[in-house]
Amino acid sequence: MTISILLADDHTILRQGLRAILEVESDIIIIGEADSGQEVLDQIKELKPDILVLDLALPDMSGLEVIRRLHYGSYQTQVVVLSMHARGAYVQEALKYGAKGYVLKGSDAKELVQAIRQAMLGQHYLSPSLAKSSVEAQFQMTQSQRLDPLKTLTNREREIMPLAASGMSSSGIGERLSISPRTVEVHRARILHKLGLQNQAELIRYSLQRGILPFDESTSFTENT
Repeated sequence: MTISILLADDHTILRQGLRAILEVESDIIIIGEADSGQEVLDQIKELKPDILVLDLALPDMSGLEVIRRLHYGSYQTQVVVLSMHARGAYVQEALKYGAKGYVLKGSDAKELVQAIRQAMLGQHYLSPSLAKSSVEAQFQMTQSQRLDPLKTLTNREREIMPLAASGMSSSGIGERLSISPRTVEVHRARILHKLGLQNQAELIRYSLQRGILPFDESTSFTENT
């Protein structure tokens, strides 16, 4: 059985290195590469890879947002995250929306290969250094909690939320999405209400915590989710 792979990372040299490592394996074939979140979504629609190897730090949207969109879109592609972020909150969020693997950059190449093969079988793989039992306990706790407020947002609200959180004005959002600024304001108010937020500052903080905004290495992140 051949496993088709899409590589997603915004660093060309890293993608080239991953390609060289993975193509040594007789059961793995690289069918595409992407350097942005939107390109990932476009190529998954076109190429339908078995596995997406995904970095979380993409320039236009976070890898977690990519995972969410794949989840809501009911795609068959399985996701293996390859990231430098070892925080439990990131791992928990990725698993919650369907990622099958989470491998830390700096791990041995055989870990990534193992994660890919297990994901192909529908099984999970986490780097041993992520304290697997602790992360999975957090994941199970999250699964038993009430409905995630993000799931209550409409498709239009999910389009508007990252734009609003990034500081774009209502007129700017309206122009991009071809809707009126007034309609944007209505959606913005509904987003805040559904998420239990009071203002723009809380929206920014929430979006950073949930990975809706692209990661900024200088951002202080609290894991109390």
